[in-house]
Amino acid sequence: MRRPPYISLVLIGGIFVLSFLLPLFADLDPYTLNAGSILEAPSAEHIIGTDRLGRDLFARVVYGGQISLIIGVGSAVIASLIGLILGVSAGYFGRDFDRLFVIVVDLFLTFPTFFLLLALASYMSASTLILILVISLTGWMGTSRLIRAESHRIAGQPFIKVARLAGVSKLKIIFKYFMPLLIPIFMVSFTFGVSGAILAESGLSYLGLGVTPPQMSWGSILSEGKSVMEIAWWVSFFPGLMIFLVTFSLIQISDYFQELSNRKESYK
Repeated sequence: MRRPPYISLVLIGGIFVLSFLLPLFADLDPYTLNAGSILEAPSAEHIIGTDRLGRDLFARVVYGGQISLIIGVGSAVIASLIGLILGVSAGYFGRDFDRLFVIVVDLFLTFPTFFLLLALASYMSASTLILILVISLTGWMGTSRLIRAESHRIAGQPFIKVARLAGVSKLKIIFKYFMPLLIPIFMVSFTFGVSGAILAESGLSYLGLGVTPPQMSWGSILSEGKSVMEIAWWVSFFPGLMIFLVTFSLIQISDYFQELSNRKESYK
C-alpha cells in the first residue's frame, strides 16, 4: 500500500492557512487602486505582480482563496450529505423509494451538469451562498449512486438481516452499521466534490456568472486576466496555479481514500 499523500496534505493545509490566517496578521489590501503600478511584473514590492487596475495580486489571490475554498467546501458538504441521505435511503428501504430515486437521478443526469449549472446560475443573482446552493444541487448525483450501490450490498449482509429480525430500529441500523462502512466512499466523494466545486465556480466566474465585484475568487481573478494574458501572464497564472494545486492535491487525497476503501473491501 502506498504512503499517505503528505505533500498534498501539506499543500492543502498551507493554502488554507494562506487564505484564512495570513490576512489576520498581515496588512493586505486587495482593493486599493494604484495608477502608477498597473500591470507590474512580480517584484520585491509586489511579489506576484499587479493587475490592470494596479491592485496587488498577492492580496487578491489570498482573499480570493477564501471565497473559492468556502464555495468548494460548502458545496461539497451539502452535495455529499444529500447524496448520503438519498443513497442510504434508496439502498436500505428499496422498492418504491429506490425506483423513485433512480427516476430522479436519471432525470438530473439527462442534462449535462455544467449546462444545468449555467442555466441555474444565469437566473439567479450571484453570491457566495447562491453559488454554494446551485453547485451542490447539481453535484449530488454521483455520490448518491455510489452510496446507493454500497447500501444495497450492505443491506444484503447477514448481520443486517439478523438486526432487522431482532427488531432493531431502522435509524439505529443505519447509523450503527451502515455509516461506518460508508465513510470511505463518503470521503472519496467529498474530496472529489470540493475540487469539482472549485472548478465549477472558476468556470462560472470565468464566464461572468460567478462572484461579482467587489467580491473576488480565483476564477474571477483569472477571468480578469484573460484580456491582458499576452502582456501580463502573471495575472492569470497565479490564480490558475492555486486552482491546479488544490485540485491536484484533493485528487491525490481522494485516490488514497479510494485505495483504503478497496483494501478494506478485499479483507471482507
